[in-house]
Amino acid sequence: MDITRAGTSGKAACRPGLATREREWGRLLAVFMMGWLLFETLTGLSLYFLPFSVPNQWMVLVHTGLGLAFLIPSLVYQVRHVSVYWSRPSSAVKWMGYLATASTLVVIVSGLILTWQALFTGKIGYAWDLAHTLSTFALVAFLAPHIVIILIRDREIHSDAMGAALRQAQRRALLRTSAVFLGCAALVAVLYAVYPGERMNNTFPADYTFKYGRNRPFAPSLAKTLSGGAYDPRSLSGSESCGTAGCHEDIVAEWRVSAHRWAAMDLGFQKIQEEMAKQNGAESTRYCGGCHDPISLFSGTKNLFTKELTGLAGYQEGVSCLACHSIRKTDVEGNANYFIAQPRRYLFELKKGSSARRARDFLIRAYPRAHQADLSKRVFKTPEYCAACHKQFIDQEVNNVGWVQLQNQYDNWRKSHWNHPGDPRKTIECRECHMPLVDSKDPASGDALDYNRTLADGKVRSHRFLAANQFMPALLKIPGADEQIALTNRWLRGELEIPEIADKWKKGPAVALELQLPESARAGDPVSIRAVITSNKVGHDFPTGPLDIIQSWVELQVTDPGGKVVFSTGGLDEKHFIQPGSFMFKAEPVDQYGNLIDRHNLWEMVGVRYRRSLFPGFSDTAEFSFRCPGGASSLSGPTWDQRSFSFVVPRERSESLHVSARLLYRKLDQYLLNFLFTEKAGLTTPVTEMARAQAEIRLDPTPRKRRQAAPPPLSGPALPGGGKPGAPGAP
Repeated sequence: MDITRAGTSGKAACRPGLATREREWGRLLAVFMMGWLLFETLTGLSLYFLPFSVPNQWMVLVHTGLGLAFLIPSLVYQVRHVSVYWSRPSSAVKWMGYLATASTLVVIVSGLILTWQALFTGKIGYAWDLAHTLSTFALVAFLAPHIVIILIRDREIHSDAMGAALRQAQRRALLRTSAVFLGCAALVAVLYAVYPGERMNNTFPADYTFKYGRNRPFAPSLAKTLSGGAYDPRSLSGSESCGTAGCHEDIVAEWRVSAHRWAAMDLGFQKIQEEMAKQNGAESTRYCGGCHDPISLFSGTKNLFTKELTGLAGYQEGVSCLACHSIRKTDVEGNANYFIAQPRRYLFELKKGSSARRARDFLIRAYPRAHQADLSKRVFKTPEYCAACHKQFIDQEVNNVGWVQLQNQYDNWRKSHWNHPGDPRKTIECRECHMPLVDSKDPASGDALDYNRTLADGKVRSHRFLAANQFMPALLKIPGADEQIALTNRWLRGELEIPEIADKWKKGPAVALELQLPESARAGDPVSIRAVITSNKVGHDFPTGPLDIIQSWVELQVTDPGGKVVFSTGGLDEKHFIQPGSFMFKAEPVDQYGNLIDRHNLWEMVGVRYRRSLFPGFSDTAEFSFRCPGGASSLSGPTWDQRSFSFVVPRERSESLHVSARLLYRKLDQYLLNFLFTEKAGLTTPVTEMARAQAEIRLDPTPRKRRQAAPPPLSGPALPGGGKPGAPGAP
């Protein structure tokens, strides 16, 4: 008996399946699966732990592509591997293998679902993303010790010549696995080299002037970039792409017709900016850019003055989605005092074509971390965020005189009865009014940070930003303008219902109008009428904004029983000018020489000679008076100067004067319109009726007592009035 062979056979008997294991380690399918699994696992972990980057984005695409390509082979391998070792004795190593297999199946299933969601839905599911992440960690936790323990054990147990082939198969398998992994990684490197993403040109134009110093490149605006330098205009533009990804379609449709969108397109703004540039130089228009035209401001194009401004960056987008959502910090000083960051852009975001768009959309949904971190901030939900632009002043570097407060919606609200610090159930904030909740399937729906909302409420904030401009959408011929204007008019009248704050304010008009007048009047009597205007729902002064161009006034008309107008004020003439002497809410700013600022040339303003507006919750009174006409059925009776009246009303019917009052509003003064566009253009701003009140003054049929004249003398010289002395009734 060959002792050596016998000894060898004995060891082999103690180590059944050695040849089988050697074959399994040597299979190419096993090698490809291990290399693939290693690449998928490490890239998945890199996406979780490493910062957002272009290589990581390529990893997402390759990770997903290879995951789909190896899906069937991986399942085949899993089934075969389990079946081969199923009959082996139970052990900790074997159970770790089973758990690793189960983890792999969870990774595959969750990965398939996430891929489907990223390709065909608005967002990936949080639960599936969590399952994919946790199962990856579980796979590492079970598979790594499963393989390491086997390798160590085999090196110890099979250290003789009989185990040499197994060890060699294992080494070869590990080398091939590394090669497969490196091949996959090389694919990522090649793709990155071919397309490293768009390079941003974050430099000022060569002829950019730093009038206020290099440390204040955007002055006199207070807006700043986090880098302190310029931003490529492409980094803040492209709002339409937010609505083509199947994600924020409703929001983009609302924004598209909003005042934020056409803040730079506004024809009045463009004309006034042109006048400002002519008078003070192109640099002065940067004062306006932080709020009206941030893309142009931060790209440095407001250094140039061109007659045709529509070609400049940002003209079509105004306050774009990215410009607004990239703001990191605001200050309540106003004048666009905020810091803006350059958002990180995804691969293919700036490329055209359907394939590029689909790749971009997939990346944003499959790898949303940067998208959410850059564009979703708690600061958006605060009134202080709005204050950066909705508060304005002129300083010495603009008017050459000194500081002057202009419009200031933020402090109006802050000091009003709408603000109850620390008590959101009593407070009404800017967004609750101007961005009311609307039903939506948008991926951004739901919000657990609001006191009255949940993550699953299926609502988003409206991005129409309804306010008070019922003129410009139609003038610009923006698609959807009719609907926006109709909603704006309803908003101005207080007719839009906002359920989330319905219990916090009064029902009815935003600004109420009430008439106070006598119940009755007699011919010739003075009649006094008071129109009381009360701010019920407005969160700041009414009206608000640039009061040198905005107009709100009371129109009052009194008609007799026959329908003839006996008194009127507040009407418009044939040229659309308001009747002189009308009661108006307005402001009259002046320059340093006392001249009226009537062309919105606020850069010359140093003060205000007249201002009238309503603070939230307060009332104001317009007073009117006239003489009651001389008859109920006819106005041809004697006048007051004749000091005697014949005023008879048939007793079978009661007649009265009809009083009608309206609170009216329009966005632009007619004089300014004519100045900007010439009278020949025929432009006029639509007038919105915000509130109406009607009443009757009963005509009292009781005749007014005549003044009894002294009787003429009986005789003597003629007396004044033609009497003769001695005539009957003479003294």
